[in-house]
Amino acid sequence: MQKTSSRLLTLLSLLQTRRDWSGDDLADRLDVTARTVRRDIDRLRELGYPILTFKGPAGGYRLDAGSHLPPLPFDDDQAVALALALQSAATSTTIGQDASRALATVRQVMPPRLRHRIDLLRVTAVRPPENDDAAPADSRILIDLGNVIHTHAELRFDYGHDRATEHPRRTQPHHLITWRGHWYLLAWDLDREDWRTFRVDRIRPRTPTGPRFTPREVPGGDVSAYVTGRFRGTDGTHTDWPCHGEVILGLPATAVAPFAQDGTVEALGPARCRLTLGSWSWTGLAAALGRFDTDIEVIGPRELNDAFAQLATRYANAARTTTSP
Repeated sequence: MQKTSSRLLTLLSLLQTRRDWSGDDLADRLDVTARTVRRDIDRLRELGYPILTFKGPAGGYRLDAGSHLPPLPFDDDQAVALALALQSAATSTTIGQDASRALATVRQVMPPRLRHRIDLLRVTAVRPPENDDAAPADSRILIDLGNVIHTHAELRFDYGHDRATEHPRRTQPHHLITWRGHWYLLAWDLDREDWRTFRVDRIRPRTPTGPRFTPREVPGGDVSAYVTGRFRGTDGTHTDWPCHGEVILGLPATAVAPFAQDGTVEALGPARCRLTLGSWSWTGLAAALGRFDTDIEVIGPRELNDAFAQLATRYANAARTTTSP
């Protein structure tokens, strides 16, 4: 038979794995009597764990939500996964400080064997370069948005870079999403009668919230695929870039691959490679390819050739333009 302390941890772990347990099932799992299970349940309650008793043929127990956080037992794999997740979250502009404090707390109470595993798996999550409009999202606004999404309440808010550019919006909130370091609200815009994504750091909610609504389904039924498609310039029903081109660059594949994003690079020799890349427009694709400091041979399609010609004319005109100091 396990020692009492060990048995209590095992009992608590079992209660966390599913909603309801009968007394007999717990006794079988712990290899003790039902009376011992009842005593152990009382001990856990004294430690602050809210365990409910429900009626039935054999009676049973349920771990309920409490008003505060009691100690939480984790197995080794759960503890390592939690620490790694907190390491990654520590670079977030929204919850970075809280994640760092939580990581320090978790690491402090870890046994040496787990602390050693975590130290060997230190993760550096690279934060995207910040710019002037990259204000962090307010955690209170994130919580408010999460609430209206959960309750299906219409939301009115002012939206813009600053007070001078703000415009009122009426929406039916659908999902909170993250994309390249920013939080976005996916919502049905009631005035424009279409789906829109809004930067959370530019949202200033109004109160009170509006009436309840029946949520719509995003086109295609997959929020992740729809949002990815919209950010790539499509109508959201497919995730691929609307424009694709193929070129040959006078650079080795190893020099191109780190900057090809989601493109495909094929080595053609020590100093040549084929690059297939997508973009939201043909002009945007031509400009992206122009970043590589080398000669470019266009394989196709014709729209990419035309985009390069338009950019060449535009750049030539810019080169001839002189501006007095």
